[in-house]
Amino acid sequence: MRASVWFPLAALTLLSWLPAASAVELPTRKSGLWELKMLREGSPTPEMTMQQCTDETTDKQMTANFSPMAKQNCSKNDTQPTATGYVTDSVCSFGGSTLTSHSEITGDFNSAYAVKVVSHSDKPPAGVPGDSTVTLQAKWLGDCGKDQRPGDIVMPGGFRLNIKDMEKVKGLLPSK
Repeated sequence: MRASVWFPLAALTLLSWLPAASAVELPTRKSGLWELKMLREGSPTPEMTMQQCTDETTDKQMTANFSPMAKQNCSKNDTQPTATGYVTDSVCSFGGSTLTSHSEITGDFNSAYAVKVVSHSDKPPAGVPGDSTVTLQAKWLGDCGKDQRPGDIVMPGGFRLNIKDMEKVKGLLPSK
């Protein structure tokens, strides 16, 4: 799959597990540099690895910034605690397509966590399967680099953006 299609899907996958307008709040990740690996089961698409520098304020700001988007696009976004972490069930509409997903979130948010998202799109983009399983594996690497600030994400190929610059990210996501 081309990177131009993969990045918005990766972004949506990351966003799909953020609890918006939910009584259950996920723990805040430990401050520092996190490695995030996105794996698509049963797909020839290679794993995508990125790094994100974060702190408590940035994690909370990310949730606050994406909550209105989830409220606007998702008719359901229910997060519940489990014995091993959290589950989130959501139904969201993007670009005329409905995405139904079930996410399982495990880990301690201090050294590692994982998010497994099983989803179905009723109108997937051409060449993209309607059903998918994507796993995000995250591990804490240590302090952020001296040239990084909280919110920085370094994508494959060195493309860098800062999640706090929401207008740049919003332009990459399909509209409702």
